[in-house]
Amino acid sequence: MRVRFPPSPTGALHIGNARTALYNWLLARGAGGELVLRIEDTDRERSTPENVQTIFDSLQWLGIDWDEGPIYQSENAARHAEVVQRLLDAGLAYRSTAGAEEVRAYKEANDNRGFRGEDEGQGAVRLRMPDDGATVVNDVIRGESRFENVLMDDLVIARADGTPVYHLAVVVDDADAGITHVVRGADHYSNTPKHLRIYAAIGAPAPTYAHLPLLHGTDGKKLSKRHGAASVQDLRKSGYLKEAVINYLALLGWGYDETTTFFTIPELQELFSLERVSKNPAVFDEQKLRWINGRYVRELSLDELTARLEEYTGRTGLRDAVAITQDKISTLEEFWPLARSFFEGPVDDPAARERVLGAPDAPAALADVRAALASLPEPWTDTKVEEALRGVVERTQRKAKQVFQPLRVALTGTTVSPGIFETVALLGRDETLTRVGNALNA
Repeated sequence: MRVRFPPSPTGALHIGNARTALYNWLLARGAGGELVLRIEDTDRERSTPENVQTIFDSLQWLGIDWDEGPIYQSENAARHAEVVQRLLDAGLAYRSTAGAEEVRAYKEANDNRGFRGEDEGQGAVRLRMPDDGATVVNDVIRGESRFENVLMDDLVIARADGTPVYHLAVVVDDADAGITHVVRGADHYSNTPKHLRIYAAIGAPAPTYAHLPLLHGTDGKKLSKRHGAASVQDLRKSGYLKEAVINYLALLGWGYDETTTFFTIPELQELFSLERVSKNPAVFDEQKLRWINGRYVRELSLDELTARLEEYTGRTGLRDAVAITQDKISTLEEFWPLARSFFEGPVDDPAARERVLGAPDAPAALADVRAALASLPEPWTDTKVEEALRGVVERTQRKAKQVFQPLRVALTGTTVSPGIFETVALLGRDETLTRVGNALNA
């Protein structure tokens, strides 16, 4: 098995393209086959070196490696021109100046049959279509479809200036690379009969085709920026783990059974098959991805999560803060808002200060907390802190919230933090008493 992933480097690696890359990679790895990376850089304006590098970075972050390439389509221009000339010489193609208007007029005059032109010796190069029979597409996912040849226009394969169009370039490159399986998005399905006619004309065996379902947002519309993260870079910046992204992308159109959601990468390589890919559009739901990601975050060892968070935040010395936030976060991005007050002091949240510390009983509650903690012997542990603070609640007959929330805001500046007992224990005696004192004196 030889498969390929041929992105156009015209921007970020979108989630749909990342899924296509993943499915090709899983097929190759599961079958002991090879994955070819080809950069379709014929749009010279938008195919910048930066965009190419973005694709490499995204694939490498996901852990998708390739066996051959990167091959640049633009470097095959001479080969494409040679094939066009061969088709012209063999009489299988001809030059025509007919544009969209002439094609439309021809169809109206000929019962909507496909356009057939005369060789004018100049203009674009068109491949001659047969007038009888049908071109049959056998798709692993979508089944068999017949396209009547008489309804297909003679296909433009090169422009008047000689540059080949996408259809010819992609078929020649796939044929030359010995690609056995073309796995791509359903938006390419209508190109397939055209590509099969080119394979027949150049005398090359056609590959097996599989067209993946389109991706929709939760509103049922085609996936785009408005649905949130639209590219691999967006997901990475938002603090998703690559294992969770791979797991979730695999489920966008494929499932092993009705119940299993979590798969390791070796399991995906072993279990993935095109036969279990659905025809129906798949829904990208970032809430489900967050849920899956949260599971992965909680299952990482403390050392591993710390290493990833230190890389993500560009900071060191996070281990203790990670230990008390791991079960509270679903993405790496959520860590710093919860942990920053340990490193930078209380955050400035006037609304929280006013609402919580401005309550009539808050100063008295904080004073009771300060007294209880001041007499608590070191070293402080979560358990010892909890006993001391629950003692304040019982002795003063307040609700827990009336004691814990003012303390939380005094220590962190905000009402959202890790567990209050863990927060106090991590800050330690001196820092805790200083911050409580500052809040009382504010």
